[in-house]
Amino acid sequence: MRLGPSPATLGLLLLCAAAAGAGDAEELHFAQGEHRADYDREALLGGQEEVDEYVKLTPEEQHKRLKSILKKIDLDSDGFLTESELSSWIQMSFKHYAMQEAKQQFVEYDKNGDGAVSWDEYNIQMYDRVIHFDENTALDDAEEESFRQLHLKDKKRFEKADQDSDPGLNLEEFIAFEHPEEVDYMTEFVIQEALEEHDKNSDGFVSLEEFLGDYRRDPASEDPEWILVEKDRFLNDYDKDSDGRLDPQELLSWVVPNNQGIAQEEALHLIDEMDLNSDRKLSEAEILENQDLFLTSEATDYGRQLHDEYFYHDEL
Repeated sequence: MRLGPSPATLGLLLLCAAAAGAGDAEELHFAQGEHRADYDREALLGGQEEVDEYVKLTPEEQHKRLKSILKKIDLDSDGFLTESELSSWIQMSFKHYAMQEAKQQFVEYDKNGDGAVSWDEYNIQMYDRVIHFDENTALDDAEEESFRQLHLKDKKRFEKADQDSDPGLNLEEFIAFEHPEEVDYMTEFVIQEALEEHDKNSDGFVSLEEFLGDYRRDPASEDPEWILVEKDRFLNDYDKDSDGRLDPQELLSWVVPNNQGIAQEEALHLIDEMDLNSDRKLSEAEILENQDLFLTSEATDYGRQLHDEYFYHDEL
């Protein structure tokens, strides 16, 4: 069976790009350690439709909606935004938009409108046709075999997300399939899937060598830059107990997007840039003094929240 340059091959490229996308985006967002406000604008205000909608708001309406959002971020109502309050708000925003996106996808994938997404409907939406692979038969072509493995993993995740006996995934199950990191009953599956892929000696842990994959060091030359970066991530970001291997919980922090870390980093950035009196918290006056910066940050999802009543309406 040869797939050739078909939608399936395109699907492989898209899936691989999605897996690397979060890291690439973060590198662009903080290029060479410096925060890029222009990237913030491009991220969600870069589309012409979004830019036009943003411009339509009068300064007075921007100000009004922003103040409403600030009141919601200020959980203890003391008039100041702390790192913790900013981080919690940004994480909530991440989850809200992830759920909204999944709900929109659900409608697109549910081809017959019966309120459930079947495995066939998922394939048709992704690849324009239904694809079947034999779980026990590897393909000769390396690219096709890589796609087969990815497709089978998707199918296993789809089946795990399906908790009831009804055919297909309902909305809640579809969200679990698209965002397993947001659903408790998918956590063990995510960990086991990662162990199956990376734990080559089946000891229940992922060593540095397993983490680096197929890389083999040449004793006659220095490690390339990307290996040094990956080693640093393993040692300083993931291996919390410094035992030289990743246990299941440490593995989870690697394979699941760490929105908490990104939110904390953005919260710290905002305080560093906007805290005029060095008290490590932001007053309304300090934020309004730097309104453009705040509106091109993840705290307002790059200004998007000013157009979403979920955030600026009096009741959240």
